[in-house]
Amino acid sequence: MKTIKGPGVFLAQFAGDSAPFNTLAGMAGWAAEKGFKGVEIPSWDTRLIDLRKAAESQTYADEVLGVLSEHDLTLTDLASHLQGQLVALHPAFDLPADSFAPAEVRSHPEARQAWATEQLYLAAKASRRLGLTKHVTFSGTLLWPYLYPYPQWPEGLIEEGFDELARRWTPILNAFDEQGIDLCYEIHPTEDLHDGLTFERFLEKSGNHARCNMMYDPSHLVLQGIDYLTYIDHYHERIKAFHVKDAEFRPDGKTGAYGGYQPWTRRAGRFRSPGDGQTDFGAIFSKLTGYGFDGWAVLEWECCFKNAEDGAREGAQFIDEHIIRVTGKSFDDFCKSYADRSLNKKILGI
Repeated sequence: MKTIKGPGVFLAQFAGDSAPFNTLAGMAGWAAEKGFKGVEIPSWDTRLIDLRKAAESQTYADEVLGVLSEHDLTLTDLASHLQGQLVALHPAFDLPADSFAPAEVRSHPEARQAWATEQLYLAAKASRRLGLTKHVTFSGTLLWPYLYPYPQWPEGLIEEGFDELARRWTPILNAFDEQGIDLCYEIHPTEDLHDGLTFERFLEKSGNHARCNMMYDPSHLVLQGIDYLTYIDHYHERIKAFHVKDAEFRPDGKTGAYGGYQPWTRRAGRFRSPGDGQTDFGAIFSKLTGYGFDGWAVLEWECCFKNAEDGAREGAQFIDEHIIRVTGKSFDDFCKSYADRSLNKKILGI
């Protein structure tokens, strides 16, 4: 067994245009003050990192790490959720997701996809220069508008969708493999990889690619009614990253999983600060520890009620209290009988 690292924090939800949230140095000081030991940097946020420079310049990559080390922080990984979304975007989302890309490629789907793909290539190179072993992203969304099979799916639609998803991502997976980096898809509603079965389907289409892995976030499983503990039993070999985000699902006589187009505060399923929802994190940390997961436990803070500053401070403490420092010996070693084959035979009567 190994001890999970942490607490870490995903900076995306906290970054902003005012100090200290508009620079990496400012956010590093803030994170350290809150009690975090690692940070996950959103690679799309140019206030925090220049992805191209990190991919092309070891000097710059070392400077990024230096900023963090001044506050005794580790870089857990880079994330490319927004770029990954644009690698495979259904036309229904052209306008809502257009702002994820720079102005020069907006309203030009092919150019936007090419930009997003290049961003993933840069992320692979930057991750290596930064001494990382994994990267977190989204799969994109070609099939999500057809989640519910009515009107009835045309024959072959789902198969073609996953074929296309694999066509777009396999070269990217190969690029990450060249750099020695695991690509971890966040299993997330609105993404084509939104549960275990969709991940398995994509994995098969990608030739069971060794770099095709997942980021485990139980909140997205809670809101789908998935057994998030047994999920770890199924996929622990592919779980290479871990977001600590809580959720609650309280359906009633008027609404359930689809939410009735309500705002977050009135949805049956909603995200909460760690410890305020229904997720059994004690069991999760035990499962992951038992399977030897030694990656980072990273807070992704999204709560429709709590103040962000309180959520960050409490989240760091919550993670720290749930990390299991693994033992180097068995609790009952004091009465251990050491190897003695003749004794064993006597005990068995043979």
